[in-house]
Parts: sequence; structure tokens; C-alpha cells
Amino acid sequence: MYLVKAAAFVIVVLTGSVAGYPAVAETSAGVVDFETPLSRLQPLQGYLRQPPGAGPSPAVVLLHGCDGHAQRLDERWGRRIAAWGYVTLTVDSFGPRGLKNTCSNGAPVDLAFDAYRALGYLVQQQSVDSSRVAVLGFSQGAGQALSSVERGIVEQASPNKFRAAIAFYPHCLGFKGNMTVPTLVLIGELDDWSLATECRNMVDGRDDWGISRQKDQGVPIKLIVYPGAYHAFDASGLTTPVQLLGHHLEFNSSATDQSIGAVQDFLAATIGGREQVK
Repeated sequence: MYLVKAAAFVIVVLTGSVAGYPAVAETSAGVVDFETPLSRLQPLQGYLRQPPGAGPSPAVVLLHGCDGHAQRLDERWGRRIAAWGYVTLTVDSFGPRGLKNTCSNGAPVDLAFDAYRALGYLVQQQSVDSSRVAVLGFSQGAGQALSSVERGIVEQASPNKFRAAIAFYPHCLGFKGNMTVPTLVLIGELDDWSLATECRNMVDGRDDWGISRQKDQGVPIKLIVYPGAYHAFDASGLTTPVQLLGHHLEFNSSATDQSIGAVQDFLAATIGGREQVK
């Protein structure tokens, strides 16, 4: 049984379009439990947004960073992507686990499977086209997104698969880049926490120990590096730069605007829009 805890829907008329398609009316997020307490010791929760109208839609799973704030992520990106006509589910990996942040202590190992737990929930929803779901992560969540689609233990753990992945400023060191689906990586050139150089190496098939994969292995990764941008460049609350664990975090409006367009185009090209459902 899946429980919807917040069901007050507010309709807002939006303007603008994505990939030539008009924006749709927006509904507020409902908080959903992924599993019943009997099925999991720590059943996950998330913020679910469903565009109005009949018929299954493509969907996006969103994963937050090491500082948590799933609700803020839903309001920043879940709201935006849902307005483009996608079902969105922003995972709260910390609340059910009683975590505040994992920036200094590292994330629990089982966090790596949260994206697929979210996907398992979405594919059971009549409003979702189960064959067209993407995963989108930020910082630590970006690493989870890459793990979810790179050939390996995490990707092979679920019978359900993501169609595409997007990673905002991930730690790319340690990834071979042997992706199973189209993948988009967006990062700032000045990021001193997640290094653009390491992401370039991943895309090119290089790592600190030599060649990490053959040229013909994996689906190509698209890398976009934004000049002048730091870590968390899309977080509008960081107009005044801050230091976190010795790293520079700062909002960059130009990089943010460009990244929004990049995400729009990538989702349209990889999982399409609702109008493509037969």
C-alpha cells in the first residue's frame, strides 16, 4: 500500500515551452511512502509531482546531495521538470534514516540503491510510462545517478532500468564511464569539490591508473563544463558564496540558465514527452 500524505493540489498556469512543446499546468508535490513499514526497516519517502491530464507520462527520479534538503530540490528542479510534462519523484534519502547530512562522514552503502527503489515505485503507477524514466542527481546524488546506469553491481541489481541519466557536479573519480544509457554530466570549471578534470578523464576513458575502458565500451557520455562556475552553481540560495568543508559553493545564473536548457533538450531527446505515448 502506498500512502499519499499531502494531497492539496494547487493549479498554476505556466508559460514557456520545452523542445517546442508548451508547458503544462503545475500541481503541488505530494509526499509518498515507497514501501510499507512491514516491507522495509527504513521505507523511503519522496516528493511526487504528476502533471494533470490522462495517459502515462515519462518520469524523472531526483536525488539530493550530501546536505539533504530533498524538499528544496523538489521545489527547485522537481517543480520545473514537472511543468514540462514529466512525473517527478524527488527522493528523501535522509529523513527515514534519521540522517542530517553525509558530507563529512560519507553515505551509507545502501543509499546507492535508493534510485532503483524509487524506480520500482514509479513503474507501478498508471500515470508513468515505465519504459521512459530518467534519473537526475546532484553532487552525492549525481554519483548515485552514475552508479545506477554504469555497468556494475548497482545497475544489475534491479529488473527495471533507467532510460537516461543526468549528473550535476558529480565526483567522477572511480567511474569507468561504461554507461548503459545516454548520460549527461554538467559541472563548473572552477569546482574544487567535484573536479571537472576527473569528469573529462571519465568521459575519455582515462583514470589515475591508466585506461579504464575500451573506446567501444559503453554509451557515450555528454559532458558540459561551465566556465566560471563553482560547485552547486544552480542553487539560487547561494548568491552569497559559502565555504563548506573547505570547498567553494556559489550560485551562477548563467550556468544555471544554460543547464536548464541542456536538461530540457536531453530529456526530450532521450525519454521524450507525454505526447509521444501511443
